[in-house]
Amino acid sequence: MSEDFGSDFITIVDDDGQEFELEVLDTMDYNGKTYTAFLPTNMDEDDPEFGMIILRSVLDEKGEELFESVDDDDELQDVYEHFMVLLFDDEDEE
Repeated sequence: MSEDFGSDFITIVDDDGQEFELEVLDTMDYNGKTYTAFLPTNMDEDDPEFGMIILRSVLDEKGEELFESVDDDDELQDVYEHFMVLLFDDEDEE
């Protein structure tokens, strides 16, 4: 993802039909799957639910990209740790 053009945003609809706008932080391929890290655009840093959202990218039968939650806690933790290295490794080098 290029930072030359600013942030990317998407709107997703949950299972209850509620819409959420998310800012795309980064996308990575890991263990043969594609994951995207997001931040909610309406986040409040004082909210205990504040944090990064990680969704797995899948293709539907028409070949369109959909996002699904990562329900396996071990998989989610592993992907989260890799995102933290990817997103913050540059800060450690400075």
